[in-house]
Amino acid sequence: MPPLYLKNIRSNLLTLKKIKPVKFYFSNHKRLYHAIKNIFGYYPGNIFLYKLAFRHKSAAEKQNGILISNERLEYLGDAILSAIVADYLFKIYPFKDEGFLTEMRSKIVSRSQLNKLSHKLGLQNLIQSNLDSVTHSKSFKGDAFEAFIGALYLDKGYNFTRDIIINRIIQVHYDLDKLQKEETNYKSRLIEWCQKEKYEVEYNVVEEEGSGHNKQYVVELRIDDQSYGTAKDYSIKGAEKIISENTWHYLEEKGYIQE
Repeated sequence: MPPLYLKNIRSNLLTLKKIKPVKFYFSNHKRLYHAIKNIFGYYPGNIFLYKLAFRHKSAAEKQNGILISNERLEYLGDAILSAIVADYLFKIYPFKDEGFLTEMRSKIVSRSQLNKLSHKLGLQNLIQSNLDSVTHSKSFKGDAFEAFIGALYLDKGYNFTRDIIINRIIQVHYDLDKLQKEETNYKSRLIEWCQKEKYEVEYNVVEEEGSGHNKQYVVELRIDDQSYGTAKDYSIKGAEKIISENTWHYLEEKGYIQE
């Protein structure tokens, strides 16, 4: 048996199919309906998905004993956004290698970029939240954008979502030439942040795998003697670069680093 809240969503979706856009515009959801049309250029189908997308966990509602917020939609939206951006970059840069494509995707979908994008679009005005709690979550705007993508995907499907992301987001709000030239040295940035916060940072080679040209180094990153994981590469510097980037994004998502 599906949870009660899923039954409610399905019931709401069946009801919405009977409501024409003009009638819906004058419903209780007029503000959200109007905002999505103005920002993204389309009429929502299942408005309840979007209401959920903009419900921060600090304002979660309990339904059938389960706290309902936008976290599951955020998880889905993150995966959909990453796939669409990867596909788009693959096609517009046919001669670039994997490293370039990965770095460009990271720049586009980084938490700091999504926070700025969400603020530029005005999505923070649509988020339902407990403001006291949100002050401790610096990534809530970017999280809401990813949740919105999850709602869009469930509402309109993959192809429609791809068109919105490419035509209404990337091509309008991103300068890929400028972004391509930006140098992102996560190790330097992480060390600078640690110095500013008076944290000690260490990179240690904890293991060596293989031999000769196939030799790889496993590097562990520790901040204030706490491990933030390991990364492996054919050079120590390469492994340090990978674990630095992973840690930087992790600290961003947790709200410790703000840009």
